[in-house]
Amino acid sequence: MATPQSAPIVFVVDDDESVREALASLVRSAGMRAEVFASAQGFLSRPPVDAPSCLVLDVRLQGDSGLDLQRRLAELNTQIPIVFITGHGDVPTSVTAMKAGAIEFLLKPLADVDVLEAIDRAIARHRATRVQQTERADLQSRYGSLTAREREVMQGVVKGLLNKQIAAELGISEITIKVHRGQVMRKMMAGSLADLVRVAEKLGV
Repeated sequence: MATPQSAPIVFVVDDDESVREALASLVRSAGMRAEVFASAQGFLSRPPVDAPSCLVLDVRLQGDSGLDLQRRLAELNTQIPIVFITGHGDVPTSVTAMKAGAIEFLLKPLADVDVLEAIDRAIARHRATRVQQTERADLQSRYGSLTAREREVMQGVVKGLLNKQIAAELGISEITIKVHRGQVMRKMMAGSLADLVRVAEKLGV
């Protein structure tokens, strides 16, 4: 049975073909898509996907290691959650991986239930990240629609200044400030001052 294209995708990077295929089979049995790679470079050459996803990554690989790939993805700002697997676990390596944001560090031989549980947590994290990214992009788009003057007025409003105070600061009439303020609220889709303040905080303005 074909896996729906809307299903999450799990990338498996391991230089052991039997491990790759076993994990791919497990992932597909759970209703998710799977893609396998024998090297870090192979995974990096794959175009980005627009879907909830995670990476199941062996620590020791031929060429760049799993930790090297984790660092490279961080440099590229690729926020894909990682589940590390290894047949040679040691505490320093696992600590390094987890401090760098890994979801889990699993030792081979792998237990199916542990792998799927870690993948589920990784996919859930990626879904949440994608929602936050979409929300931020939407807010930035709205903020980008403001004129330079409207942005100045917005800054005054979120500081808690009265219309007459903003007018005095900008050297324009209070009536004009009211008009700009109304435009700001409409464009930013803010129903109240509290909404606008929250939006400003999220945007860092």
